[in-house]
Amino acid sequence: MLTREMRGIIQKARRNGWVLEPDAKRLLCLAGLPVPRCRVAATEAEAADAAKAIGYPLVAKVVSTAVVHKSDVKGVEVGIRNLPTLKAAYKRLAKIRGFAGMLVEEQLPGIELIAGAKIDEQFGPVALLGIGGTGVEIYQDTAVRMAPISAKDVRAMVDRLKGAALIKGHRGDPGVDIGALTDLMLKFSDLVMALKDDIDAIDLNPVMCTGHRCVIADARIMLV
Repeated sequence: MLTREMRGIIQKARRNGWVLEPDAKRLLCLAGLPVPRCRVAATEAEAADAAKAIGYPLVAKVVSTAVVHKSDVKGVEVGIRNLPTLKAAYKRLAKIRGFAGMLVEEQLPGIELIAGAKIDEQFGPVALLGIGGTGVEIYQDTAVRMAPISAKDVRAMVDRLKGAALIKGHRGDPGVDIGALTDLMLKFSDLVMALKDDIDAIDLNPVMCTGHRCVIADARIMLV
């Protein structure tokens, strides 16, 4: 399943032990997984060009080989709606250690889910689905299955979540597109199996889901 470009992304990342988000998004895209419209800007002018091409509102994120967890260094700016705010975000993020550019991407609506995978020493590749966002470590509302997973597994994982009603819909809210979520999880499972000898863990958090689509807003791939 891995193309030459996908293998090249993994090899390039080995020096750091993890895949920078722009490269991770490219890898996911090559695997047929949905990611936001985005560009990496090395300068303010490039950031302005990216904003013009993508359209507001935007999210801006630091790109740095010294930063694995962007939230730890306040490396994310959301709700950017105009050029002055975008330029201010660039100036602030450019001060972060190891700055190599700013990822400019569309801001996505929807319910925040998390998809992930880890290579368990005993069971091998294990896939995870749950309620995501910044509170994922607090609520720990997740379900796991051994990979590769099936569409039946995805439905069972949703059913096990305390927040299943958020996904299925409640009080007039239509919930998320279960077909889109299932397709995302199955393609993710295929990618995990193809990378099982290269990765330690993959976190896709959040995956933004609406009644029409599911898109991977953030991605972290840790290598062995």
